[in-house]
Amino acid sequence: MSISVGFPAAGAITINGKSPATIEALSQGAADSAAQALGVDEEGKLRVASASEAEKAEAQGSEGDNQSLVVKMLLKRMKELQAQLQEQQQQLAAAQAASYPTPEAKATVVMAIQGQIVDTNGALQEVAGKLVKELSKDASSGTLVSTTA
Repeated sequence: MSISVGFPAAGAITINGKSPATIEALSQGAADSAAQALGVDEEGKLRVASASEAEKAEAQGSEGDNQSLVVKMLLKRMKELQAQLQEQQQQLAAAQAASYPTPEAKATVVMAIQGQIVDTNGALQEVAGKLVKELSKDASSGTLVSTTA
């Protein structure tokens, strides 16, 4: 005895009321926003700053401050992520206060914003970890100790 399972045309299949194309687009959008929030380039490496930003920061000089260029860029990225997180939290509060035609619509919007917040928090933690690593590297090499009197 054999059993045959048939599926309707691909256009007729829905997942939680959404077509496979919509699901794929949402998944790709979430992956892209996660990479952007993390500051990760195409190769998966943490993007600290562009070459022009690095040159500009270096050109400004660092008289009187002992922070390396990497530390400065990480601090800058951390401030950007904190601002982005604050904006997303405001969006979440507005989404929770808004009225929607169905509870499912509200839940979808709220969960999407919560997902963005999770991505941003993850990026913030990654930058904080890189900053700690860089600061400990500087501390062990003695570059944080001022030798000028």
